Amino acid sequence: MVFLLGDLTTRVGDPTGRSETRPVLTPAQIDANAASFLSQVSLVLRTDPAVFEVRRNSEWYDAMPVAELLGLFAQVTHAQLMARDMFRDRVAAGREIAVHELVYPVLQGYDSFAMQSDLTIVGSDQLFNEQLGRHFQQRLGAPPQVVITTTITPGIDGRAKQSKSLNNYIGLTDSPRDKFGKLMSIPDELVEAYARVYTELPLETVAALADASGPAARDAKLRLAAAVVTRYHGAGVAKAELDAFRRTFSDRSEPADMPEISVALDRPTVLDLLRAAHPNASNSELRRLLRQGAVSVDGARLDDPTAVVELRGPVVLKSGARTWHRVDAQHSPTA
Repeated sequence: MVFLLGDLTTRVGDPTGRSETRPVLTPAQIDANAASFLSQVSLVLRTDPAVFEVRRNSEWYDAMPVAELLGLFAQVTHAQLMARDMFRDRVAAGREIAVHELVYPVLQGYDSFAMQSDLTIVGSDQLFNEQLGRHFQQRLGAPPQVVITTTITPGIDGRAKQSKSLNNYIGLTDSPRDKFGKLMSIPDELVEAYARVYTELPLETVAALADASGPAARDAKLRLAAAVVTRYHGAGVAKAELDAFRRTFSDRSEPADMPEISVALDRPTVLDLLRAAHPNASNSELRRLLRQGAVSVDGARLDDPTAVVELRGPVVLKSGARTWHRVDAQHSPTA
């Protein structure tokens, strides 16, 4: 099995499903995303070198002369590219399409020829690009690949597809608790689709979940969340997360095993506490939590980022529906 990292095409930016030109990522961001992809893949595929190979499409594009690249472009017509509904929709709406976006499907299509692919597995949103792969293989004298597509589900907000940039996704590397909590937050109408795609539940069980409404809808989500966590972390972990969720959200109690953090100030601001709890979040994301009323300290809701919190002892910080931390001041060791 060959796992392709599109490090060159990522610099171009995949226009799939986007109504506006997407920002181009930096090399550092591309490398970080590649490492994340490989970490996630290792959870569902055998990655020992005997059966798994990682390649990057910069292997052939960095070495390709401009004349050869132009030759590839000459084999694809404007009509072929504009057959893609996404491009037609943007033209109809009066939105611009940059040339590099038109080029993206051509580059991804050629990847299949460069790798001598006989079978490609992609999300259904990539079918157009992989059909161009078959086009290049036939034009260049190689057998056309078979394309298998997988279902693309909406994000946990019920709107656009799952995306890191929209923060509406569930990652394979998310903790069991995050997986469970995110699944409990999805709209009721997504339960059936998620259960069908992401669990190993029997189809008759999936159909029953789809029919759940009212109070039964919550039970259907619990069944879904437990099934997903079981698949990736085991039945014992799933039961522990189910019990923890019920204690926290049904009984309105604080989780017993919340992570502990410390800050170097005796009188930090609320924003200081949030930065300590969410070191990878931007200030705008943290301020959004405050505006949404999602932040409390020892049960008291706070919305002012400059409000000072007296740390005379540990306090409980809640920042979101399912995120808790126990915070204390960082004390210097005594002599």
